[in-house]
Amino acid sequence: MEKRKRRWGDRKDGRRLRTLHPMSYVAPYIMKDRSGAQNLFADSFDISGAERYIRQKKEEGYPDFGMLHVIIAAYLRVAAEKPGINRFVSGQRIFARNDVEVCMVIKKEMTAESEETCIKATFDRSETAIEVYEKFSKLIEEYRTNGGDDSFEKTVGTLIKFPGLFLRMAVRVLKILDYFGRLPASLLKVSPFHGSLFLTSMGSLGIPPVHHHLYNFGNLPVFLAYGAKYNKLVTDRSGNTVNRRLMDFTVSTDDRICDGFYYASCIKQFKRYIKNPWILDEKPKEIIDDVD
Repeated sequence: MEKRKRRWGDRKDGRRLRTLHPMSYVAPYIMKDRSGAQNLFADSFDISGAERYIRQKKEEGYPDFGMLHVIIAAYLRVAAEKPGINRFVSGQRIFARNDVEVCMVIKKEMTAESEETCIKATFDRSETAIEVYEKFSKLIEEYRTNGGDDSFEKTVGTLIKFPGLFLRMAVRVLKILDYFGRLPASLLKVSPFHGSLFLTSMGSLGIPPVHHHLYNFGNLPVFLAYGAKYNKLVTDRSGNTVNRRLMDFTVSTDDRICDGFYYASCIKQFKRYIKNPWILDEKPKEIIDDVD
């Protein structure tokens, strides 16, 4: 896919979309905050196939391969086919993001007392499940060994040294810079508030997935939480009772980047890839570019 030239009005992290439906341009002015424009959705993945796939990958020599990698790879494939899911709103304008940026919280060490840090992984929409695994494993290892890129944490650490009034003013300045697309690229690169998707696993905590709010600061439009795996008796299409291996998930979405029908089609396709992840071993046949 040919890289587009940057035009006036584009941002460092995305290009402005100029041929959307008129209502799409008005919506960010009516729903100014991301939290006021969010939709909440809950459903379940059928993970019977995914668990077989994960076992296969571990036998093939990828010992830490897990559900996280399947979910990210499936999301990349959906973004390749339905690029509207990778848009964002900033400065009351809608943009197509340059890459798929996935944020999540990890522990710096595998102990209960260890501090948490937020990491961001940048992917191309063409990447396979194994490429996701290798890139993510390398990133996590770098954070746990060398601390990774902590420039965002250093920025926050500097800000909290100011008195409350000055801190409030500093955050306001950052919001103004972000509104006009003037935040430094180095800060955008590591900010957990700027990205395509924020992932969080509730399964390890022993609770169902929460409906997480979207942040008004930044431009991250989708928050996905998933819970523990469990068995459930369900009725199939033939009326027979069968045992299914399921995992609940919730999604919070920014309603302004695309309509409900588009979101629904994305989630359906997402679930299909989770159900049959072997498709994710191959590169996508086509990567669809977003509108102008």
